[in-house]
Amino acid sequence: QVSLVESGGGLVQPGGSLRLSCAASGRIRSIYDVAWYRQRPMKSRELVVVETNSGSINYAEAVKDRFTFSRDGLNTWSLQMNSLKPEDTATYYCNAEVDSGLGTSTSWGQGTQVTVSS
Repeated sequence: QVSLVESGGGLVQPGGSLRLSCAASGRIRSIYDVAWYRQRPMKSRELVVVETNSGSINYAEAVKDRFTFSRDGLNTWSLQMNSLKPEDTATYYCNAEVDSGLGTSTSWGQGTQVTVSS
């Protein structure tokens, strides 16, 4: 059993910043691809950024140059969000491909709300 827990969401004014964190726990042998997704109101879930197992980091065009992904530890990673816009309002989810030693599967966090509004 693998658990992903996000933190750091909240309400921020346009132009402001937030930092989201994700921590993985449980039966973990290895973590491969890690990512952040978001689901905006009335929209389907979309990829924000992914770090592949090779270390390549790929951002969605809408957040490039404003958001920065980082690995903070073996099982933790963050998303620094700067110059936030109202259209960044969404529930943000962390995601990881995890090898538990019994097989590899995709895990999701429960989501953290980010609201950008004046």
